[in-house]
Amino acid sequence: MPSLFDPIQLGAIAAPNRILMAPLTRGRSTKGHVPQPLMGDYYAQRASAGLIISEATGISRQGLGWPFAPGLWTDEQTDAWKPVIARVHAAGGRIIAQLWHMGRQVHSSVIGEQPVSSSATATAGQAHTYEGRQDFEVARPLTLEEIPGVIADYERATRNAMAAGFDGVQIHSANGYLIDQFLRNGANHRDDIYGGSIENRTRLLREVTERVASVAGADRTSVRLSPNGDSQGVDDSDPAPLFTTAAKILSEIGIGFLELREPGPDGTFGRTDVPRLSPVIREAFAGPLVVNSDYVTAEAAQAVIDSGVADAVSFGRTFLANPDLPERLRTGAPLNEGNFRTWYSQGPEGYIDYPSLESVAAE
Repeated sequence: MPSLFDPIQLGAIAAPNRILMAPLTRGRSTKGHVPQPLMGDYYAQRASAGLIISEATGISRQGLGWPFAPGLWTDEQTDAWKPVIARVHAAGGRIIAQLWHMGRQVHSSVIGEQPVSSSATATAGQAHTYEGRQDFEVARPLTLEEIPGVIADYERATRNAMAAGFDGVQIHSANGYLIDQFLRNGANHRDDIYGGSIENRTRLLREVTERVASVAGADRTSVRLSPNGDSQGVDDSDPAPLFTTAAKILSEIGIGFLELREPGPDGTFGRTDVPRLSPVIREAFAGPLVVNSDYVTAEAAQAVIDSGVADAVSFGRTFLANPDLPERLRTGAPLNEGNFRTWYSQGPEGYIDYPSLESVAAE
């Protein structure tokens, strides 16, 4: 079996190791969702990842309800990404843009309109807004006439991502966001061509992926799914046939890789007793499979690769706090602890000031 430190071909992207940086919302853009130069420092520090998957990045104002998260729907946003990506490339790294429509997981005070979803549903709890947390609102169902416009938003964001210099894109179809709200029958109550059967509920995923791949190239397109358990109130009554069908669709399209976020019963950021579906998805998907959620040690990551289920592992909060994570895993060096208080704050604290092994040795 390959080592965690062996190279891997992820579609068109040659990754020097199998330690990927998972997408991590950090909230360091402007209120207009324009990336800031500080983001170049942050991502360049982590360029030793086999591949960086960027923080979730909005495809439209309608789809981006997280305060200070970046977007990719305007020329200003696109131009501001260019120096950030250039920093990563100059440091020898590779980075793709994760494309995000949050669906109902937003608040009207942020996006300027009623949230949209597959159906008229609401998430329990409260949304992040610029005025603090506010109760989630009932979403309105997207009409059949509106869905082509949403697909066009994904196309525009993909064109902008490639123009900005990203090495590819990832379609965020996980974690209870818009595409996930169409996939899972706990949120999708439609009775048209986008609801009911598995074929219908996977239709939007197929259409978005085909459109994105037509722009970026299938080999520079990837997808993230979260097949097991509840994600922000979005769940399915029979996930195995749903997600194996989705995996087969993505395999037929020929995407560069598929990433799965699969928390376990003892998860530290979401947990579920629903078994992981990666073993059956592995059988349905022909390309590289990347797994994520609560991987911290090299031993745990190597074990899932040795099992044959996964080809690579994406690390989230561990990479957040350890900019040189591949070297720390290779040498067995101790890991920095992350600071939850600064995950979503603005400014450099808890963002670009985590020490590397090299900086510690120089002190």
